[in-house]
Amino acid sequence: LETNCVHCHGDNRLSHMPPINDTHALRKLASSPQWIVPGRPEKSRFYQVVVFPDNVPGAMPPTGHAISRREIKVLHDWIQAGAKVPAGRAIKLTPRGELPRST
Repeated sequence: LETNCVHCHGDNRLSHMPPINDTHALRKLASSPQWIVPGRPEKSRFYQVVVFPDNVPGAMPPTGHAISRREIKVLHDWIQAGAKVPAGRAIKLTPRGELPRST
């Protein structure tokens, strides 16, 4: 998430984009069946957008640089296992790596 999502879905995101900037925001997504259906990655929009081919509108990330198969598997397995997010104080997610460039 910090490498591929937080750059655009962090503190400076557009208002229509779901936030993924800390664990509280991620927990909110994980409790919203619109975004994440625990135990059902294939029904979760959060998962669907990363497995869309680049030519499908809404594919993420929109830079034309799909996330790796390993990262997709981690996301799939996390949702399959119930999409648990640590409780308590929010843990800030920090963008890592190069800032993506839209194409």
